[in-house]
Amino acid sequence: MGHRDVSGDDVIRSTVGPTRAARGAQVAVMVDGVERVAWLGEPLIEVINRAQVPLAQVCYHEQLGPIQSCDTCAVEIDGVVGRACGTPVRAGMVVRTQTNAARAAQRDAYDRIVANHDLYCTVCDNNNGNCTVHNTLGVLGIDHQNRPFQPKGYEKDMSNPFYRYDPDQCILCGRCVEACQNVQVNETLSINWEAEQPRVLWDGGKPIGESSCVSCGHCVTVCPCNALQEKSMLGEAGLFTGIPLPVWNAAIDVVKGVEASSGLKPIMNVSEIESAARDRYIKKTKTVCTYCGVGCSFDVWTDERHILKVEPGLGHANGISTCVKGKFGWDYVNSEDRLTSPLIRDGDRFREATWDEALALVARRFTEIRAAKGPDALAFVASSKASNEEAFLVQKFARQVIGTNNVDNCSRYCQSPASKGLSLTVGIGGDSGTIKDIENASLVITVGSNTAESHPVLATRVKRAQKLGRTRVIVFDIREHELARRADEFHRPNPGTDFVWLAAVSKFILDNGLEDKTFLAERVNGLEEFRASIEEYTLERAERETGLSAATLEALARRIAGEERVCILWAMGVTQQCGGTDTSAAISNLLLITGNYGRLGTGAYPLRGHNNVQGASDMGAQPDAVSGYQKIDDPLAVQRHEREWGIQLRPERGLDNTQMIDAAIRGELRAMWITGEEMSLTDANANHLQEGFEALEFLVVQDLYFTNTARFADVVLPAAASLEKEGTFTNTERRIQRLYEVMPPLKGTKPDWQIYTAVAERMGHRWGYTHPAQIMDEIARLTPFFAGVSYDRLEGYDTLCWPVAEDGTDQPLLYTERFNFPDGKARLYAGEYRPRQQAPNDQFDLHLNSGRMLEHFHEGNMTFRVAGIAAKAPDAFVEISPELAAERNIQSGHWARLVSEHGAVRLQVLVTGRVSGNQVFVPMNARKAEDAVNRLTGSQGDATTNTPAYKDTRVRLDVLHDVGPNPLPATNPRWGHPTPQDGVEVERKWARPDYVFPGGLLPMHGDSLNARADALGADD
Repeated sequence: MGHRDVSGDDVIRSTVGPTRAARGAQVAVMVDGVERVAWLGEPLIEVINRAQVPLAQVCYHEQLGPIQSCDTCAVEIDGVVGRACGTPVRAGMVVRTQTNAARAAQRDAYDRIVANHDLYCTVCDNNNGNCTVHNTLGVLGIDHQNRPFQPKGYEKDMSNPFYRYDPDQCILCGRCVEACQNVQVNETLSINWEAEQPRVLWDGGKPIGESSCVSCGHCVTVCPCNALQEKSMLGEAGLFTGIPLPVWNAAIDVVKGVEASSGLKPIMNVSEIESAARDRYIKKTKTVCTYCGVGCSFDVWTDERHILKVEPGLGHANGISTCVKGKFGWDYVNSEDRLTSPLIRDGDRFREATWDEALALVARRFTEIRAAKGPDALAFVASSKASNEEAFLVQKFARQVIGTNNVDNCSRYCQSPASKGLSLTVGIGGDSGTIKDIENASLVITVGSNTAESHPVLATRVKRAQKLGRTRVIVFDIREHELARRADEFHRPNPGTDFVWLAAVSKFILDNGLEDKTFLAERVNGLEEFRASIEEYTLERAERETGLSAATLEALARRIAGEERVCILWAMGVTQQCGGTDTSAAISNLLLITGNYGRLGTGAYPLRGHNNVQGASDMGAQPDAVSGYQKIDDPLAVQRHEREWGIQLRPERGLDNTQMIDAAIRGELRAMWITGEEMSLTDANANHLQEGFEALEFLVVQDLYFTNTARFADVVLPAAASLEKEGTFTNTERRIQRLYEVMPPLKGTKPDWQIYTAVAERMGHRWGYTHPAQIMDEIARLTPFFAGVSYDRLEGYDTLCWPVAEDGTDQPLLYTERFNFPDGKARLYAGEYRPRQQAPNDQFDLHLNSGRMLEHFHEGNMTFRVAGIAAKAPDAFVEISPELAAERNIQSGHWARLVSEHGAVRLQVLVTGRVSGNQVFVPMNARKAEDAVNRLTGSQGDATTNTPAYKDTRVRLDVLHDVGPNPLPATNPRWGHPTPQDGVEVERKWARPDYVFPGGLLPMHGDSLNARADALGADD
């Protein structure tokens, strides 16, 4: 099969935030007497905005597209007044924005808006210079409000822990509804346009806290006034907003009373002075989220250490989007149990110590152990939540200061098999494109990925593309999560059998001549060897092994082969198996034989779980490679490091995370330094890991809190949180982004890079860093993939996707011309099926699955310290299927003990159709260390990378006598009932008998509707 070239204007164009519709041909239009360049079919308002012509536009938002509910953007188009946002560009248009008719319509529309809005800007928490309603008043120059404000008769909704809705401030613009329905695609919000007094509804009229609202914050971010506002802002943002409520109400009355006699302008002048005064104490700092690997970036508003709000908008990966954790999950930074002093073990207790004493002890003990046992008696673990610069220093410390390659990071627990599988087939172990490519695919396949909960903002892009008809979605997973419910096709293969159906589908495509013959001939090696390796994987064998019918797999093969642009996403359901590397390579093989690399909307996407798990590996925190995946025995890498560091890199592979523990138990590894990783709960076979920690002679743990891992330490060092330092993170799409210091480090804490620099100095290596930018400069000198990376090129919201050439040219989309092998060709990999080692048996009759929840991150060390999140999801539980519950007479709330060959945990039962048959699911997060799921998992792992096979565990369920309430509270959004609709459905507003276009004129409805559909990306 062949593919047409898909690039440029043939596809949905990319902007910050969600993708927008393709631009048509370039045309010319006249705007206020000046000829302007435009693109056929784009919203006229975008032409006007590019020309920087001032025009009111309350409901329009570039990332939402035309909503057409406010009418304030009325302009004269070829002599007829219409909405600029809802009118698609036509060649030769003549547009006038300031005619009497247009101005009258704009002012009339605004007057209707403020009749819905209780104006008290001077004392409003949202008077921060970015209130659209306030600023539009200045654009229009209105002196008096003609229609008096009429209360709507609804109470404020304060039921959500993070934000509130005030109907009396709501202008019914619909931005929040559009964001919820068509950007986040949670489909919770709507407007009851047919009601006598419309308002925004959650689940058709439920309190927010009892609805399907996932607290993603999209609605709050796009609200153009103070109707939706963060609770952390209330009474905190303004000069006057902290005054007692009676005085506050009186102040509002005074403000509104003065307006009647003096007009709005004097009041607005005072409010602007007050708003400007806020800039002296409200700090707005750009940072990057420290939860999953999507890499959302945003401004954090603070008043000293009080976090007022998170304001997204300009981030390349997210735009206006966030999830509950990124928008509201930052209380952990100011948690009362932050470590604020180094701790040194004194017998069975810890005592506080000075930094000098603690750092000197670390340097002395490392020096002694290295002298007595050699450099390989020490090992180092970098943090996937620390910066690139800090991960780089961990491996530099190991290799330069100590002289060992015993260094690793947490990608060993999740992503190493995906990286290895891709490096074997296409040469680079990272995403082959960006989130924009995923949005632009005609078919998205996910394998073993609970994308909507583990990577929420990335999932919104998939859900949006599917809802708007641009993308079909096929999900392979053993558990029915949100994306599985939404998918066009959802398939439940038997656990651990993904390699089989991937091989069978690939064989069918090749056997039936459906492959991309030109692509294979020109760009791929190893076809015949690959054919031979999958010869036995017939559809019939796959049906027996996977439980998926041969007819289903044949239809899938034909669909993949016939699609124009295919992206495959996968995560821990693939990588945490005994055959994680081989299955990852099998995914890449399937993409190669169908030509789905190197074009927009195609490629392989192993979704990175932690915010900087990609960066930790990029920076060389692994046992066989330095930064940029340069092998430790590569002659050029050796030369570079000898020149820069003055040492000869050792060519022997070091120990990885799992090998470190075994070496400690054997007495070969004597000391470890663990930075920001809760290894005691996240490594498999937690009891075995505890034995390894106890065998160590000296353990240093560096973290924000006294974690469960810190209990085993000899020295605990208090680290600074990401909001308290500068550096860079690299997200799942290889995008490097700067973060800035939002607040100074908490007294008594230090950034990781300063701690490593200080210990290195005490061991005779004067690194001399005074700012992370200097570390990045060193990374660039040593690393071809990062040659052109500098802080200047990453200023503000500027980003780079590695590889980055010396001139700063980056590569968001890989493999457009060549693959990363000497001959430029990809390599089909002849993998091997590695079935489960721990399939259920008579004694342990259930298959254990584990994973993340939307609300929490990993073990919960950060998110359990956010009260609002903890209230929504208080603890771990075990999901069992309705059929298993009926068979064993179990109900939700029952306490049960899960037992494996390796350990046992006590959890409450949740009966749900998300799991089936004899499979059970346990979230990774648990309040108590003794309940962590990894007390159940064993030591078997991926044969190539040693990644633990967490998903290959069998257990039994012992029902206990105790019964409690449902472990998932009634306030959890999973109990809600969304109300899907096309968006704001503004046509219903226009159909109201009391609706008249401003000024009594007739708008151009027909063109408006077409423009909105085009802008949102609907089919032509």
